[in-house]
Amino acid sequence: MKPALFALLLLTASFFSCTAVKRNKPDQVRPYIPADQELYEAIVGIDRAFFDAYNTCDLEKQASIYADAIEFYHDQGGLSTSKQDILDATERNICGKVTRELVAGSIEVYPIKGYGAVEMGFHQFHNSQEPEAIPTPSKFVIMWKDDGGKWEITKVISLH
Repeated sequence: MKPALFALLLLTASFFSCTAVKRNKPDQVRPYIPADQELYEAIVGIDRAFFDAYNTCDLEKQASIYADAIEFYHDQGGLSTSKQDILDATERNICGKVTRELVAGSIEVYPIKGYGAVEMGFHQFHNSQEPEAIPTPSKFVIMWKDDGGKWEITKVISLH
């Protein structure tokens, strides 16, 4: 094979392989747009209702939203699977001391076919016992089950 032809083939192969790599590589992360606006608004509304109850220590309301078979994964506290233990810990450690503030615009909601939805976002907590502390946003994930039109929290992942 002639050197000029070999160089041309090599250059052509290099061009196509570089072009293919560029096409397969994502340009950037796109901003979140809900796939189902109605579902998004429903979950955001239920999130608001739950955390209004959290911030005002309405344990009865919280209990009505938590599923009986709750799984609560906390990066510092570990796994809790007892609804009553979670409510007791909330009463002991949160009521009158800590409030949750959602980071505006951070919620993402994705439908889970045949189950409900997953919600992800960022929130921060204000501790009245430590007024000088500057809260930092932390990530959360909540699994919502649509139980015949009643939405329940079945799993929580709380990361700080």
